[in-house]
Amino acid sequence: MTVEIKHSLHFVTVVDETHPVGMQLLALPEQMQTVMLESMLKELLGKKLQPILDHINENGSYAILKVAN
Repeated sequence: MTVEIKHSLHFVTVVDETHPVGMQLLALPEQMQTVMLESMLKELLGKKLQPILDHINENGSYAILKVAN
């Protein structure tokens, strides 16, 4: 039997409000900004993190670390 423990790891994105792309991002509703940035982070970091997680978990006997969806 396994139990999941959710972690709360927060990232902050610093946006240049004078850059055209930054202005477009900031024009979106805050919830949409968050969803968009989180999905980008998962896509970009997930691929890089998986080999590290595999290494951490290779000798895991009581707990396995995963990226939550």
